[in-house]
Amino acid sequence: MSSPKPSSANKPGMLAKIRPLLSLSDHKRPWGAHVTVALAVGLPVIIGAWFDNFAIGSAASIGGLASLYLRQTPLSHRMITMALVSFGFCASFTLSLLAGFNPWTIVAALGFVAFWATFISRYFAVPPPGSFFFITVACIASAIPFDLSLLPQRAGLLLFGCMGASVLTLSYSLLQLLSGHTSGIHSAEPTEPRVVAILLESATIAVFIAASYLLALWLGFDKPYWAPISCAAILQGASFRAIRHRNIHRIMGTAIGLGLTWGLFSLSPGPWTLALSIIVLIFIIELLVTRNYGFAVIFITPLTIILAESESASLHINQLVLQRMTDVILGCSVGYVGGWFLYHQKAYRLLEQHLLHLFEK
Repeated sequence: MSSPKPSSANKPGMLAKIRPLLSLSDHKRPWGAHVTVALAVGLPVIIGAWFDNFAIGSAASIGGLASLYLRQTPLSHRMITMALVSFGFCASFTLSLLAGFNPWTIVAALGFVAFWATFISRYFAVPPPGSFFFITVACIASAIPFDLSLLPQRAGLLLFGCMGASVLTLSYSLLQLLSGHTSGIHSAEPTEPRVVAILLESATIAVFIAASYLLALWLGFDKPYWAPISCAAILQGASFRAIRHRNIHRIMGTAIGLGLTWGLFSLSPGPWTLALSIIVLIFIIELLVTRNYGFAVIFITPLTIILAESESASLHINQLVLQRMTDVILGCSVGYVGGWFLYHQKAYRLLEQHLLHLFEK
């Protein structure tokens, strides 16, 4: 009597686990929104390449990421959202620049930004990307060499990028209204009333994001800002299962994306090639990010490197690929542990009830 083959018996289970990681959801955004985001992020680098100053263009492009918060809501709500997101981007970026004179102040600044970005995003039920890009902007600023005299210029470039994103959002919204394509417009999301619960969750997320940066510093990583970015990305999951999936998506997607980055920079691209690559990458990301996060990460990785580290990538691409992969694995590991704590809901409910009882006294 032959013994059963364990490999064949396990195949359905393995497929059931892998399939959700590769499947595409049905959630789509209008094509006009994709084009708006691509232009908001891409036009500043096109202008920078035109004037032979790609660095200035890429700095403004980071502000263009504010367009990712465009939602199919009424026009007034869209523009208020863009104004608040622009303010949040500038505040996060400037605070991180001011803290750049010392590693410990950077850790404190990242924790501060992570706490308030998470609290405000969750209280007002901001849909994905939620707090993620406010934290990302602060992390990118933490990698910029400290120079107080250049702070107004750097913050101003980010503000110009945010303003450009707002103008493009307004233009797209008016075209949408004039053309009568308003069937997908819905009311704004309600606020979340559980303030104490949000405070606890925000504090947990802030601690682990700051810890990921601190751990990367302790291990001697060069420009360790990728660790807190990856940690923040993992902690965006809406459940521990989603965090587990994001962890796999982030590591595997980054590995493939770094291969794509290595191929791009091995060709010694010029400013125009990098500018056009940014537009193509952000458009693909917009198409994929709401459908499968892992596929989107493949293209998020080269986009982030082009915007934040194009100069060093052109000179030391092999070293950069190894360093960034190590940073991402560290950040994802810390984020996974943070997610384990974050979704122990029984402990959080008990602590929430205890705090509420104290406040009522």
